[in-house]
Amino acid sequence: MKVFPAIKMVGAALIVMASLNAYAQSSDAAADTTASAPTAKQTKSANRALGRKVRSALSKTKGLSVNNITVRARGGAVTLAGSVPEQPQVDLATQAAQGVAGVTSVKNALTIRPVGQ
Repeated sequence: MKVFPAIKMVGAALIVMASLNAYAQSSDAAADTTASAPTAKQTKSANRALGRKVRSALSKTKGLSVNNITVRARGGAVTLAGSVPEQPQVDLATQAAQGVAGVTSVKNALTIRPVGQ
């Protein structure tokens, strides 16, 4: 007769253990989905870092005047705006930006404005 209460206790313990294990698995899955999506702060930081990399590459490019060039980066897409003195510099800026790791596309909105104007 004492076997029956012991079986109840073992069965209850197994149910509690199984429910704790299931609960732990579901919370781990929820943590994984939130970790994979970047926050707005992380995205903004990544965009700024990419913009700095592109500006650095432009400044190291020989024959390119970067004084009036602005760079905007969003999710790998880079926009170059401003002005350069000659047409070949427009192409140089585009090629330099495309060569930076992390850049997926380059929109060139540069205009040609001779020096002094």
